[in-house]
Amino acid sequence: MQVMDKLRFGTAGIPLSTPIRNTLNGIAHVRRINLEAMELEFVRQVNLSEEVAPLVKKAAREHDVALTCHGQYFINLNSSPETILASKKRIYDAARIASLCGAGSITFHAAYYMNANAEVVYQKVKAALTEIISALQAEGHSIWIRPETTGKATQWGHLKEILRLSQELEQVLPTIDFSHLHARSGGKNNTLEEFRQMLLDVERALGRTALDNMHIHVSGIEYTDKGERNHLNLLESDLNYSDLIRAWKEFNIKGVVISESPNIEGDALLMKEEYEKS
Repeated sequence: MQVMDKLRFGTAGIPLSTPIRNTLNGIAHVRRINLEAMELEFVRQVNLSEEVAPLVKKAAREHDVALTCHGQYFINLNSSPETILASKKRIYDAARIASLCGAGSITFHAAYYMNANAEVVYQKVKAALTEIISALQAEGHSIWIRPETTGKATQWGHLKEILRLSQELEQVLPTIDFSHLHARSGGKNNTLEEFRQMLLDVERALGRTALDNMHIHVSGIEYTDKGERNHLNLLESDLNYSDLIRAWKEFNIKGVVISESPNIEGDALLMKEEYEKS
Protein backbone atom coordinates (compact mmCIF):
# COMPACT_ATOMS: atom_id res chain seq x y z
CA MET A 1 0.00 0.00 0.00
CA GLN A 2 1.11 3.55 -0.74
CA VAL A 3 2.55 5.42 2.25
CA MET A 4 2.53 9.21 2.07
CA ASP A 5 5.44 11.33 3.25
CA LYS A 6 3.54 14.61 3.68
CA LEU A 7 0.43 16.45 2.50
CA ARG A 8 0.69 16.88 -1.27
CA PHE A 9 -1.44 19.18 -3.42
CA GLY A 10 -2.44 18.46 -7.00
CA THR A 11 -4.95 18.65 -9.79
CA ALA A 12 -8.00 16.68 -10.88
CA GLY A 13 -6.57 15.67 -14.23
CA ILE A 14 -3.95 17.21 -16.47
CA PRO A 15 -3.27 20.86 -15.51
CA LEU A 16 -5.03 23.26 -17.85
CA SER A 17 -1.78 25.12 -18.56
CA THR A 18 0.04 21.98 -19.75
CA PRO A 19 1.56 22.43 -23.23
CA ILE A 20 0.39 19.53 -25.43
CA ARG A 21 -2.06 18.10 -22.92
CA ASN A 22 -1.56 14.40 -22.29
CA THR A 23 -0.95 12.37 -19.16
CA LEU A 24 2.84 12.17 -19.39
CA ASN A 25 3.20 15.88 -20.09
CA GLY A 26 0.70 16.60 -17.34
CA ILE A 27 2.78 14.76 -14.75
CA ALA A 28 5.89 16.71 -15.74
CA HIS A 29 3.95 20.00 -15.72
CA VAL A 30 2.52 19.35 -12.26
CA ARG A 31 6.05 19.34 -10.89
CA ARG A 32 7.05 22.32 -13.06
CA ILE A 33 4.34 24.49 -11.45
CA ASN A 34 5.34 23.39 -7.93
CA LEU A 35 2.59 20.86 -7.29
CA GLU A 36 3.14 17.26 -6.21
CA ALA A 37 0.08 15.18 -7.15
CA MET A 38 -2.29 14.51 -10.03
CA GLU A 39 -5.51 12.55 -10.31
CA LEU A 40 -6.02 10.36 -13.35
CA GLU A 41 -9.48 11.20 -14.62
CA PHE A 42 -11.21 8.02 -15.80
CA VAL A 43 -14.60 9.64 -15.25
CA ARG A 44 -16.00 8.81 -18.69
CA GLN A 45 -13.78 5.91 -19.66
CA VAL A 46 -10.46 4.31 -18.75
CA ASN A 47 -8.40 6.38 -21.15
CA LEU A 48 -4.97 4.80 -20.55
CA SER A 49 -3.95 1.41 -21.89
CA GLU A 50 -2.09 -1.41 -20.18
CA GLU A 51 0.84 -0.69 -22.52
CA VAL A 52 1.05 3.01 -21.58
CA ALA A 53 0.63 2.42 -17.83
CA PRO A 54 4.32 1.58 -17.14
CA LEU A 55 5.35 4.85 -18.81
CA VAL A 56 2.95 6.76 -16.57
CA LYS A 57 4.32 5.00 -13.50
CA LYS A 58 7.90 5.79 -14.54
CA ALA A 59 7.10 9.46 -15.15
CA ALA A 60 5.40 9.81 -11.77
CA ARG A 61 8.43 8.33 -10.03
CA GLU A 62 10.91 10.46 -11.96
CA HIS A 63 9.03 13.67 -11.17
CA ASP A 64 8.02 12.62 -7.64
CA VAL A 65 4.32 13.13 -8.36
CA ALA A 66 1.79 11.11 -6.35
CA LEU A 67 -1.00 9.71 -8.51
CA THR A 68 -4.60 9.01 -7.57
CA CYS A 69 -7.51 8.06 -9.82
CA HIS A 70 -11.17 9.03 -10.18
CA GLY A 71 -13.29 6.22 -11.58
CA GLN A 72 -16.24 6.53 -13.93
CA TYR A 73 -19.36 8.52 -13.18
CA PHE A 74 -21.61 5.74 -14.50
CA ILE A 75 -21.62 3.67 -11.30
CA ASN A 76 -24.54 2.63 -9.13
CA LEU A 77 -24.12 -0.40 -6.89
CA ASN A 78 -27.78 -0.15 -5.85
CA SER A 79 -29.59 -0.66 -9.12
CA SER A 80 -30.66 -3.45 -11.47
CA PRO A 81 -28.48 -6.59 -11.61
CA GLU A 82 -27.22 -5.51 -15.03
CA THR A 83 -26.20 -2.04 -13.80
CA ILE A 84 -24.54 -3.46 -10.70
CA LEU A 85 -22.54 -5.90 -12.83
CA ALA A 86 -21.47 -3.11 -15.19
CA SER A 87 -20.60 -0.86 -12.25
CA LYS A 88 -18.40 -3.51 -10.66
CA LYS A 89 -16.57 -3.98 -13.94
CA ARG A 90 -16.03 -0.24 -14.29
CA ILE A 91 -14.55 0.02 -10.79
CA TYR A 92 -12.36 -3.04 -11.33
CA ASP A 93 -11.12 -1.93 -14.76
CA ALA A 94 -10.24 1.56 -13.53
CA ALA A 95 -8.57 0.26 -10.37
CA ARG A 96 -6.50 -2.24 -12.33
CA ILE A 97 -5.12 0.29 -14.82
CA ALA A 98 -4.64 2.91 -12.09
CA SER A 99 -2.64 0.37 -10.10
CA LEU A 100 -0.46 -0.40 -13.13
CA CYS A 101 0.13 3.37 -13.44
CA GLY A 102 1.35 3.47 -9.84
CA ALA A 103 -1.69 5.30 -8.43
CA GLY A 104 -2.12 4.82 -4.71
CA SER A 105 -5.91 4.96 -4.66
CA ILE A 106 -9.05 5.07 -6.77
CA THR A 107 -12.17 6.99 -5.81
CA PHE A 108 -15.73 6.90 -7.17
CA HIS A 109 -19.34 7.66 -6.27
CA ALA A 110 -20.62 4.26 -5.21
CA ALA A 111 -24.41 4.34 -5.32
CA TYR A 112 -27.75 6.11 -5.11
CA TYR A 113 -30.28 5.32 -2.40
CA MET A 114 -33.13 5.04 -4.95
CA ASN A 115 -35.59 5.38 -2.02
CA ALA A 116 -34.26 2.13 -0.53
CA ASN A 117 -33.42 1.52 3.11
CA ALA A 118 -29.96 2.90 3.91
CA GLU A 119 -28.80 -0.36 5.49
CA VAL A 120 -29.88 -2.35 2.45
CA VAL A 121 -27.88 -0.03 0.20
CA TYR A 122 -24.89 -0.28 2.53
CA GLN A 123 -24.89 -4.06 2.33
CA LYS A 124 -25.10 -3.99 -1.47
CA VAL A 125 -22.13 -1.63 -1.69
CA LYS A 126 -20.19 -3.77 0.77
CA ALA A 127 -20.90 -6.99 -1.14
CA ALA A 128 -19.87 -5.47 -4.46
CA LEU A 129 -16.63 -3.99 -3.13
CA THR A 130 -15.78 -7.28 -1.42
CA GLU A 131 -15.93 -8.98 -4.83
CA ILE A 132 -13.89 -6.26 -6.53
CA ILE A 133 -11.17 -6.26 -3.87
CA SER A 134 -10.91 -10.03 -3.99
CA ALA A 135 -10.41 -9.92 -7.77
CA LEU A 136 -7.80 -7.16 -7.49
CA GLN A 137 -5.92 -8.97 -4.73
CA ALA A 138 -5.84 -12.15 -6.82
CA GLU A 139 -3.89 -10.16 -9.43
CA GLY A 140 -1.61 -8.50 -6.89
CA HIS A 141 -3.16 -5.01 -6.97
CA SER A 142 -3.02 -3.39 -3.53
CA ILE A 143 -4.45 -0.01 -4.58
CA TRP A 144 -6.74 1.62 -2.00
CA ILE A 145 -10.44 1.46 -2.91
CA ARG A 146 -11.98 4.73 -1.75
CA PRO A 147 -15.69 5.50 -2.01
CA GLU A 148 -16.11 9.28 -2.04
CA THR A 149 -18.31 11.34 0.24
CA THR A 150 -21.07 12.68 -1.98
CA GLY A 151 -22.76 16.05 -2.42
CA LYS A 152 -26.45 15.14 -2.42
CA ALA A 153 -28.64 13.42 0.14
CA THR A 154 -29.96 11.14 -2.63
CA GLN A 155 -26.46 9.68 -3.08
CA TRP A 156 -24.97 7.00 -0.87
CA GLY A 157 -21.81 8.33 0.70
CA HIS A 158 -22.16 10.05 4.05
CA LEU A 159 -18.85 10.13 5.92
CA LYS A 160 -20.11 7.81 8.67
CA GLU A 161 -21.17 5.18 6.10
CA ILE A 162 -17.77 5.20 4.46
CA LEU A 163 -15.92 5.10 7.77
CA ARG A 164 -17.97 2.06 8.76
CA LEU A 165 -17.21 0.39 5.44
CA SER A 166 -13.50 1.13 5.92
CA GLN A 167 -13.63 -0.59 9.31
CA GLU A 168 -15.29 -3.68 7.87
CA LEU A 169 -13.35 -4.16 4.62
CA GLU A 170 -9.61 -4.36 4.09
CA GLN A 171 -8.10 -2.19 1.37
CA VAL A 172 -10.88 0.40 1.79
CA LEU A 173 -10.45 3.98 3.03
CA PRO A 174 -12.57 7.09 2.43
CA THR A 175 -12.05 9.86 -0.06
CA ILE A 176 -13.28 12.90 1.82
CA ASP A 177 -14.68 15.63 -0.38
CA PHE A 178 -15.11 18.45 2.10
CA SER A 179 -16.98 20.52 -0.48
CA HIS A 180 -19.50 17.73 -1.00
CA LEU A 181 -20.07 17.41 2.74
CA HIS A 182 -20.62 21.17 2.93
CA ALA A 183 -23.15 21.06 0.07
CA ARG A 184 -24.84 17.87 1.26
CA SER A 185 -25.60 19.52 4.61
CA GLY A 186 -27.06 22.64 3.00
CA GLY A 187 -24.24 24.90 4.14
CA LYS A 188 -23.09 23.30 7.36
CA ASN A 189 -19.73 21.50 7.75
CA ASN A 190 -17.93 24.79 7.15
CA THR A 191 -16.43 25.84 10.48
CA LEU A 192 -13.14 25.03 12.15
CA GLU A 193 -14.97 23.07 14.84
CA GLU A 194 -16.84 20.99 12.25
CA PHE A 195 -13.66 20.30 10.26
CA ARG A 196 -11.93 19.22 13.48
CA GLN A 197 -14.83 16.91 14.30
CA MET A 198 -14.70 15.21 10.89
CA LEU A 199 -10.97 14.55 11.24
CA LEU A 200 -11.51 13.33 14.79
CA ASP A 201 -14.20 10.95 13.50
CA VAL A 202 -11.69 9.56 10.99
CA GLU A 203 -9.05 9.09 13.68
CA ARG A 204 -11.45 7.42 16.11
CA ALA A 205 -12.81 5.05 13.46
CA LEU A 206 -9.63 4.19 11.58
CA GLY A 207 -6.69 5.32 13.68
CA ARG A 208 -3.69 7.46 12.93
CA THR A 209 -2.94 5.38 9.82
CA ALA A 210 -5.91 6.91 8.00
CA LEU A 211 -4.85 10.47 8.85
CA ASP A 212 -1.41 9.65 7.48
CA ASN A 213 -2.91 8.47 4.18
CA MET A 214 -5.71 10.85 3.24
CA HIS A 215 -7.29 11.29 -0.20
CA ILE A 216 -9.10 14.63 -0.18
CA HIS A 217 -11.11 16.56 -2.78
CA VAL A 218 -11.75 20.30 -2.48
CA SER A 219 -13.36 22.91 -4.69
CA GLY A 220 -15.62 25.86 -4.38
CA ILE A 221 -19.19 24.66 -4.62
CA GLU A 222 -22.66 25.98 -5.41
CA TYR A 223 -25.52 24.20 -3.67
CA THR A 224 -29.21 24.35 -2.81
CA ASP A 225 -31.21 22.70 -0.03
CA LYS A 226 -31.01 19.54 -2.17
CA GLY A 227 -27.21 19.59 -2.17
CA GLU A 228 -24.51 20.09 -4.78
CA ARG A 229 -25.21 21.95 -8.02
CA ASN A 230 -21.79 22.59 -9.52
CA HIS A 231 -18.17 23.34 -8.70
CA LEU A 232 -16.81 26.88 -8.41
CA ASN A 233 -13.41 28.44 -7.90
CA LEU A 234 -12.63 28.73 -4.20
CA LEU A 235 -12.64 32.53 -4.14
CA GLU A 236 -16.10 32.56 -5.77
CA SER A 237 -17.60 30.29 -3.11
CA ASP A 238 -18.45 30.33 0.57
CA LEU A 239 -16.25 27.33 1.43
CA ASN A 240 -14.17 28.25 4.47
CA TYR A 241 -11.00 26.77 3.04
CA SER A 242 -8.68 28.73 5.36
CA ASP A 243 -10.10 27.05 8.47
CA LEU A 244 -10.22 23.71 6.65
CA ILE A 245 -6.50 23.99 6.01
CA ARG A 246 -5.94 25.06 9.61
CA ALA A 247 -7.62 21.83 10.74
CA TRP A 248 -5.39 19.79 8.43
CA LYS A 249 -2.35 21.41 10.01
CA GLU A 250 -3.62 20.87 13.55
CA PHE A 251 -4.10 17.15 12.88
CA ASN A 252 -0.83 16.95 10.92
CA ILE A 253 -2.47 14.90 8.20
CA LYS A 254 -0.60 13.42 5.25
CA GLY A 255 -1.76 12.27 1.84
CA VAL A 256 -3.12 13.98 -1.27
CA VAL A 257 -5.37 17.02 -1.69
CA ILE A 258 -6.89 17.22 -5.18
CA SER A 259 -8.34 20.49 -6.46
CA GLU A 260 -11.58 19.97 -8.40
CA SER A 261 -12.28 23.65 -8.99
CA PRO A 262 -12.69 24.82 -12.59
CA ASN A 263 -9.23 26.43 -12.33
CA ILE A 264 -7.69 23.20 -11.08
CA GLU A 265 -4.06 24.26 -10.74
CA GLY A 266 -4.95 27.77 -9.55
CA ASP A 267 -6.84 26.52 -6.51
CA ALA A 268 -4.34 23.72 -5.87
CA LEU A 269 -1.60 26.36 -5.63
CA LEU A 270 -3.83 28.62 -3.54
CA MET A 271 -4.35 25.83 -0.98
CA LYS A 272 -0.68 24.84 -1.01
CA GLU A 273 0.43 28.40 -0.36
CA GLU A 274 -2.10 28.75 2.47
CA TYR A 275 -0.96 25.46 3.97
CA GLU A 276 2.71 26.43 3.86
CA LYS A 277 2.18 29.71 5.71
CA SER A 278 3.94 29.61 9.07
